[in-house]
Amino acid sequence: MNNTREVDVVVIGAGQAGLAGAYHLRRTGFEPARDFVVLDHAPAPGGAWQFRWPSLTYGKVHGMHALPGMELTDGDPDRPSSEVVAEYFAAYERAFDLRVRRPVDVRAVREGADGRLLVETSDASAGSDASDGFDGVWSTRALINATGTWDRPFWPRYPGQETFRGRQLHTAQYPGPEEFAGLRVVVVGGGASGTQHLMELAPYASATTWVTRRPPVFREGPFSEDVGRAAVALVEERVRQGLPPRSVVSVTGLPLNDAIRQAIADGVLDRQPMFDRITPDGVDWDDGRHVDADVILWATGFRAAIDHLAPLKLRGPGGGIRLDGTRVVADPRVHLVGYGPSASTIGANRAGRAAVRDIRRLLAREPSAA
Repeated sequence: MNNTREVDVVVIGAGQAGLAGAYHLRRTGFEPARDFVVLDHAPAPGGAWQFRWPSLTYGKVHGMHALPGMELTDGDPDRPSSEVVAEYFAAYERAFDLRVRRPVDVRAVREGADGRLLVETSDASAGSDASDGFDGVWSTRALINATGTWDRPFWPRYPGQETFRGRQLHTAQYPGPEEFAGLRVVVVGGGASGTQHLMELAPYASATTWVTRRPPVFREGPFSEDVGRAAVALVEERVRQGLPPRSVVSVTGLPLNDAIRQAIADGVLDRQPMFDRITPDGVDWDDGRHVDADVILWATGFRAAIDHLAPLKLRGPGGGIRLDGTRVVADPRVHLVGYGPSASTIGANRAGRAAVRDIRRLLAREPSAA
């Protein structure tokens, strides 16, 4: 097709996982623009970090692991993490000449001719000569999908939700604590975001209520390498079985640090069971309890942003995509990085390296490979 661009590998997403994959492609001899392309729908470097709330300073970030080949040095702990990490990612893209094309939306990935995949995008004019007939479709022999979860916030549904007269928002829209001054806030969710939101906004709100579906699990002691490996193994087993992945924190529990202990002692982290319905002015339980609320903050996590892969029919009967490492079992041309067990920053780095190693083997088996 003369109106498409042909490359060996398309990388979708330029967050931690996508940049790690692109780095390892370059390091093993793939040339940007000629052999591979990185497509990112965000307006600027930084992945999902660029959208984090200003009060999440770099010093509050836990587990931010450096990208391969370049450390993040001298990050100011008092600056917003959105700024620090975005600047680091931008410098990384420049240092390794990754030539990320943005903003580019990937609309669908389909089966093409001659064993190739067609990646349909909004990239018809971005960085190209409009007179050359390029219609935004990339033809590729392999795909690294690194789209993460930020674009798919999960909103649970509860009876009466549409009647609530206050404000409902998700972690993805969290503006920082000041906007909750004087308000009664219900925070839903037992993960890291829910506890962080509560601890941050409690001094501003007139009242807070914390509700979760299951009692939160707090983890005593240090997060050792063995604990981390065991948690990742549990998540990995789910994707090997073709089940939707759980987050690593859902397996490890929440660290019981000094700030958490103080919030428990102060009554800020006083967990209540999940309410049964939402009313115009708050939430109700079947036992007759009611809490008035001006805001419901849903810290209920995210789902994998992979709808563009639907034409390939990769999902199995279990509702997830079955993986062997990063490789999709149903289509070995497709690798998911930053998905399931590789959804941490260090996991994303390792997954990017593993995906490129596997892709090199795949392409070497093809007659057209050098």
